[in-house]
Amino acid sequence: MTPTFELGDPVRVLRTIRNDGSYPGASRGAVLIRRGAVGHIVSIGTFLQDQTIYAVHFLAEGRVVGCRDTEVQPPDAPYTDSPIDRGDTVIARRPLAHAGVTLVAAGTAGRVISVDRADPDAVTCDVLFPGFEPVTVPDHALSL
Repeated sequence: MTPTFELGDPVRVLRTIRNDGSYPGASRGAVLIRRGAVGHIVSIGTFLQDQTIYAVHFLAEGRVVGCRDTEVQPPDAPYTDSPIDRGDTVIARRPLAHAGVTLVAAGTAGRVISVDRADPDAVTCDVLFPGFEPVTVPDHALSL
């Protein structure tokens, strides 16, 4: 298993990193690093002998966090930004309708269960609003 990155390399984190209970001084589930943040690799290790783990120092956030190889990319690689991430609570900015039927009233809060960033011009979120199956919504129709 050869690491993709080397000590000192800058990397961008691809998903929001929350405390799984192993980060001291932060409550379980607390956001440690938001997706899109750039840090530098300060050490390289393995987990279960089959996953590369990088200790990444995020200077602006003042934290060193462990990241898997699949969670980081070079900072100059193509990247689609969206302030919304999986696990966020969002508010519908306007009524959300399908086939002329309003499914979700403006101002309703929901929980994001996934985000699709494959098309940089059309980022969508699957949101679980109370009383509904997950609804796919463009990210611009939601606010944090």
